[in-house]
Amino acid sequence: MSTWYLSYNGEQSGPMSLTQAIEKTQVNSDGHAWREGFAEWLPISQIGEFEQQLSTQSAPPPVSTVSCDEIDFKIHGTEMQFVEIELDPGESAVAEAGAMMYKDPSIHLDTVFGDGSHNDNAGGFMDKLMGAGKRLLTGESLFTTVFTHQGNGKAHVAFGAPFPGNIIPITLPNVDGVLICQKDSFLCAAKGVAIGIHFQKKILTGLFGGEGFIMQRLEGDGMVFVHAGGTVIERDIKAGETLHVDTGCIVAFTQTVGFDIKQVGGIKSSLFGGEGLFFAELQGPGKIWMQSLPFSRLAGRMLASAPQNGGSQGEGSILGGLGNLIDGDNR
Repeated sequence: MSTWYLSYNGEQSGPMSLTQAIEKTQVNSDGHAWREGFAEWLPISQIGEFEQQLSTQSAPPPVSTVSCDEIDFKIHGTEMQFVEIELDPGESAVAEAGAMMYKDPSIHLDTVFGDGSHNDNAGGFMDKLMGAGKRLLTGESLFTTVFTHQGNGKAHVAFGAPFPGNIIPITLPNVDGVLICQKDSFLCAAKGVAIGIHFQKKILTGLFGGEGFIMQRLEGDGMVFVHAGGTVIERDIKAGETLHVDTGCIVAFTQTVGFDIKQVGGIKSSLFGGEGLFFAELQGPGKIWMQSLPFSRLAGRMLASAPQNGGSQGEGSILGGLGNLIDGDNR
């Protein structure tokens, strides 16, 4: 093994191995080197052992294709969660109107027409109108709010979940840049993520697929946060594998997953089984996210239990309204 010596501005260092010498020359190649067999000190750039390493070092870095802001985050809570996003100066996050919980003073908020995925000066009015129209078709507002850190250091902004459940952070490059999700699941994302629409190809799937003919399509190379009710499970399904899911329990899936509907069973099962007429049939390969408590199911139970709709009276007491008077609950 050769023993190397390096010299920078007359200051020598060594002896060292070739690996150690290469590490030092990668930091600073403006010097000379010598080893046994050399008649004199040679410029580092002229030594063959270092040449390949130096050419790799001097090559320009690859052009970044990331168009979304890179954000750090932390999810707080269990049943009623919120996500706190940390922004560097100039970074932005985009969220649904009304989702903000709190923010630092240095974070400026701006309401934009559409999803905020493009620069305000880019594209014409029709481009912005199309982007906003897509959001309207998926049941969302025409406007989103962009939160931009305009100060120094780190700043934080937090967004709260609209109902009990879990917030799911998903890095879009890990799912090939596209995520298909239910219409009202989007909470917030790094600025640059495009919020579009995804049409079901089969009309019966659109009519009876639970989420309707139109779903949300989140596309980009940043981080997105979607919200689901109850407990959330993430599952990989392999090619050729099929999974039957209640239509309301689907939160999101990757674009490689096939989505179809299948009849529950016979007339008796459909009418009295409590599972509806159809359930979703998901075919792999791909990744899916499912929720244990769809908001529609929660809202339906609450509505059915409301006294004005003939629901529960007196919490099951046989005294009914008289029981309410006795225990003071006469509202």
